[in-house]
Amino acid sequence: MALTLPLEATRSQPNLRMGRVLIVEDEELIAETIALALADEGYEVITAGDGRTALEFIHQVDESDGRRSYRSSPAAQTVAYQQGFDLIILDLMLPYINGLDLCRLIRREGNSVPILMLSAKGSETDRVVGLEVGADDYLTKPFGMRELVARCRALLRRHHHFQVQPEQPSLKFQDITLYPQECRVLVRGEEVNFSPKEFKILELFMSYPRRVWSREQLLERIWGPDFIGDSKTVDVHIRWLREKLELDPSNPEYLVTVRGFGYRFG
Repeated sequence: MALTLPLEATRSQPNLRMGRVLIVEDEELIAETIALALADEGYEVITAGDGRTALEFIHQVDESDGRRSYRSSPAAQTVAYQQGFDLIILDLMLPYINGLDLCRLIRREGNSVPILMLSAKGSETDRVVGLEVGADDYLTKPFGMRELVARCRALLRRHHHFQVQPEQPSLKFQDITLYPQECRVLVRGEEVNFSPKEFKILELFMSYPRRVWSREQLLERIWGPDFIGDSKTVDVHIRWLREKLELDPSNPEYLVTVRGFGYRFG
């Protein structure tokens, strides 16, 4: 399969662009697994099953940019909105154009997009060749999804090819108003004090209304990836937040439990 359309799960908050990722992988199951893992983190994902289709996607630009527009296939036309990729995950063994040649072409055109190369070949020589043709990182199959996501984050941070949420004067949801720059929250018109962790959790929830967050995702976002402790810490903070936000904490209207998945705001 040449194309998987961007996953709707990645469009949870239009004013925050986590990043657009192109996955170039001919093994459908691997591509789908990576896509779901990244979509779950908030990334916008497009997949290509061969090197030629991937190159079309990379070349695909808005004609109003004044640059050349490549639209040689119906598949490429489906991503006409594409404004450029923030990260490319590139398998080494691909039909039509292999990963090494595709990487060379991308770099030859002056494109500095971060590239994470995947391969079942794990020898030092293979890794060196991959890095020398322009890859920024190299991951050997089989790999863990947590490691892959962590490497993607690191590459995006390093290259600064993603847009962060602009500072907002306030976030508002029904009777709650949060002022990020002032670390201040109004609940039904009255100012309520929150601990730093409570404030960060509430800010995250209000930035992504109705998105479901698992305990593990909240721990990683708020406490950091190196946190060592019980995931029940999240439940304790949610309970404290409910006591400050809800009229009836035992029957919450704002912080809702989604059984088997996590928590949702709104």
